[in-house]
Parts: sequence; structure tokens; C-alpha cells
Amino acid sequence: MYAMQYQITLPADYDMDIIRQRVASRGHLLDDFPGLGLKAYGVRERGVDGSPVNQYAPFYLWNTLAGMNAFLWGAGFQGIVNDFGRPVVRHWTGVAFEHGAAYGSLPRTATLRTETLPAWADPAPALAAAHEELRDHAALSTVHSTALAIDPRHWELVRFTLWTAAPPDSTEEGWQVPHLSAPELAALPTGRL
Repeated sequence: MYAMQYQITLPADYDMDIIRQRVASRGHLLDDFPGLGLKAYGVRERGVDGSPVNQYAPFYLWNTLAGMNAFLWGAGFQGIVNDFGRPVVRHWTGVAFEHGAAYGSLPRTATLRTETLPAWADPAPALAAAHEELRDHAALSTVHSTALAIDPRHWELVRFTLWTAAPPDSTEEGWQVPHLSAPELAALPTGRL
């Protein structure tokens, strides 16, 4: 599993209905994309739910590198480049994925928690502890699914969670999810990878 996200921050006066219409008209194009576990179309609007910015920030969980490459070097990502310029694409190696207590329901929001592992810390026990926490997190009643991934270049650990309602912890970075493409969601391996 590979995790990926790009964040496109838009001007403060940007009409976010343009982004919502983009998602409504184009979101289905990835509903059967090979190699894609899921794409959560993350949108946040300045002043709504405490957001300081307007932003379009999709998050992906890939089953295969071939799928991720086909997207990045193909028409899918080129549409983003054509409309907004080429954003920085953050990516992480998958550590774990868990179905949540509300897995059968449609997610409405997403959160991302980022943590840098201390330089002195042994990453193996830190990842084991993070996975244990992930399993507990997945048991929350409104969690659809949650993933843990790491960037070993910066030793950045991320936890991405899809929620069926507003998340209980508003300190994490969060987005509304107007569409979820999940062609290979069932094929994402669960547990520690």
C-alpha cells in the first residue's frame, strides 16, 4: 500500500463551488481506476468548520505502484497540472490499514494527523505502538477506515482517517469528502503490512 496526497491551497476569495462542481463532474472517472484502493476528494473552505484556507486536497491509498504511476504520468494528474499547476505530491509507504466500526457507511469527512519521529527513536517500536493506537482508533463508532503510513526520508508518520460524521478531535487537519472513489478498497490489505 502506498499513500499519496497533494494539497492545492486556493485564494481566500475563491469560489469553492467550482471545486465541488469539479468533483461532482469528474470524481467518477477514478471509480474503476486499476490499482487504486481509494481516493478521498478532500475539500475545505475558509471559515467553515474552523478552516483557515480554501483547499482541494485529495488523499489516495494505492494497491499498486503501477496504478499510482499510471495516474501520475497519465491524464488523471495532468488535469490537475493543467488547471492548477504542478503541486508537490507527498507520498508515504504504507504501514497498516484498518476497517472502522462504520466501514459499511459512506464517509463524509477525512482527517490527517502528522507526527515526526524523534531522531533518537527506534522506528520499529514507534510503528508498533502507532499500529496499536490505529486499531483502537478504528473502533470509534464513526470511523469508516484508517491508514498509517511513513515517509522514511523525513521519518514522518501519518494517520489518515475517513469518518461518517464530524470527527471528535478537531485538532487534526480535516476536509469534507464530497466523493470517494474506491475501486479496490476491498483489496487493500488490513492489519500491519
